[in-house]
Amino acid sequence: MATLFYEPSTRTRFSFEAAMLRLGGQIIGFSEPNSSSVAKGESISDTIRTVGCYADIAVMRHSKEGAPKVASTYSNIPVVNAGDGGHHHPTQTLTDLMTIRAKKGKLSGLTVGFCGDLKFGRTVHSLIKALSRYENNKFILISPTELKIPEYIRREILEKNNIEFKEVENIEETIKELDILYMTRVQKERFFNEEDYVRLKDSYILTKDKLENALEDMIILHPLPRVNEIAYEVDEDSRACYFQQAKYGMYVRMALILKLLGVK
Repeated sequence: MATLFYEPSTRTRFSFEAAMLRLGGQIIGFSEPNSSSVAKGESISDTIRTVGCYADIAVMRHSKEGAPKVASTYSNIPVVNAGDGGHHHPTQTLTDLMTIRAKKGKLSGLTVGFCGDLKFGRTVHSLIKALSRYENNKFILISPTELKIPEYIRREILEKNNIEFKEVENIEETIKELDILYMTRVQKERFFNEEDYVRLKDSYILTKDKLENALEDMIILHPLPRVNEIAYEVDEDSRACYFQQAKYGMYVRMALILKLLGVK
């Protein structure tokens, strides 16, 4: 397996690599593009064609939306999207679905609150798309105006599929309705203006006090990394599932690798 990470990663890269190693495979690749011929100006198409000479499957993370899809059009091996800019993160969504199914016992009839950076939060975009395929799910989108869900998600997924949703800015007034609270960090690397980041980065900080009105069986998810949007005191709450969520990622990716390589 070739891991082509043009952006930093801990959980996604480590879980893919651990998955391949546990399956008896081997790994090549880079976690810093400047250590490869990318630094010399090599194109994605040439990189993936070369990688296909040495690997049976490739995993790509890139800052540009659509880059893994472009790579797949030039590739003779499967290319997995491990996150493309602020667009999508499909394997995180598979992990999220497994966690929800394990903790809630179902994937339908849920009220899900997405909180934080919904504009650039690729895991949010992918999970909304996936959960929209199941019946009677309702979404509460909690964010500052500047970080609202992108128009194409609203139009092409929510409105097109008649999904019930509402947009709010206050987490306290909606937390009591939620079966799932999906927290996200405000992504500094997506901002062109640091002043805007500083102004928005502390918009939502989940503390034990804010959980007092939440349902006892609500679960808290987070794709991680966390900055300060979940206080460390929340880690001890039985509703905090984000480290279990991270663990499930390895098993999900093991299954995906087997599927893509045609192993039964």
